[in-house]
Amino acid sequence: MSRTVIDIHILQTVPPSNLNRDDTGSPKTAVYGGQRRARVSSQAWKRATRTAFDALLDRADLGERTKRLGESLGELIAGQAPGLADAKIDLANKALTALGLAKPAKATKAAKNKADDGVTAAESEYLVFLSHHQLDAIAAHAIAAHRAGKDPDGKELKKLANQRHSVDIALFGRMLADLSDINVDAAVQVAHAISVHAVNNEFDYYTAVDDRKDDAKEQGAGMIGTVEFNSSTLYRYATLDVDRLNDNLGDQEAAQRAVHAFVTAFAKSMPTGKQNTFANRTLPDAVIVRLRDTQPINFVGAYEEVVTYDSPTGRVREAAERLASYATSVETTYGEQPVAAWVSRVGDHTAALDALGDALPFADLVTAVADEAAARLGKEE
Repeated sequence: MSRTVIDIHILQTVPPSNLNRDDTGSPKTAVYGGQRRARVSSQAWKRATRTAFDALLDRADLGERTKRLGESLGELIAGQAPGLADAKIDLANKALTALGLAKPAKATKAAKNKADDGVTAAESEYLVFLSHHQLDAIAAHAIAAHRAGKDPDGKELKKLANQRHSVDIALFGRMLADLSDINVDAAVQVAHAISVHAVNNEFDYYTAVDDRKDDAKEQGAGMIGTVEFNSSTLYRYATLDVDRLNDNLGDQEAAQRAVHAFVTAFAKSMPTGKQNTFANRTLPDAVIVRLRDTQPINFVGAYEEVVTYDSPTGRVREAAERLASYATSVETTYGEQPVAAWVSRVGDHTAALDALGDALPFADLVTAVADEAAARLGKEE
């Protein structure tokens, strides 16, 4: 059976930065091809992508991921039924307990989550991802059960929690250890971004001056410290299974919106680590999108041998040339030609990538990808 798979390949140069830190505060790295590379984890860029959705999609298309379910649901109950505001946390706790996502007796952070009546808002034992539609429906059920003098119905609540998934849940999936039958398989896979060249992390030694200090009489800085950083040209990759996305959403128009939002957000977002220190936000040097009907293909093998610092044509130019050559070779060797392909790029140094698809401004590329995905879904009806 024919599939619709969207592969996104990005080359992006980032100046001195610390986008994604490890437990010691150092920029994350990985060894690939025997060389140490800069790395930005898939989770970091997925978080940045999800955050970017706020400017691209309506609230109705999005969800909320939190442990503080009692607090969230209580606010919705009070909003839907202002007369029950004093009982909102108690009603929320009952619904969440019936659903099996929270046990009030084990709630934490009591000081932060107190209702006016002193009831502690329930928390789950792990982050739970629910769409706003699902949260609204659960709140409405809790209100209706209370007014009918009944306890919330766990089976009905589970049904409500498995309907009308948000775009972000449909894309990135949902895993609930206690309610595995309402898990959602992710439509998106995101690779760890790695630099196309070797890196050595550097240290910035900084000092801060105390404004009330008399420099003529008092010597020394008010504060000293170091921050670790590197700079890199990254190869980024993500793949989107449009058929899985459509199954998760159950709505072709929503799937088209989701494709448009994901391609836009993934390409233009950036993790926020140390951004105030480095002002490192850039846009990609090139975005290449390939729509396939067989399987996703990651082209990171183009950089198994590092791009060297003394490359006579510059790192980005060589990275673009390698990507164009490697992609063509892989697809020719394995007969994996894309159904359609598009390229958005900046400057002459990325000209080699024109061989990989139709050259378009980025906004037009995104529209073309979403329209083609929607057209293929329409043919499957």
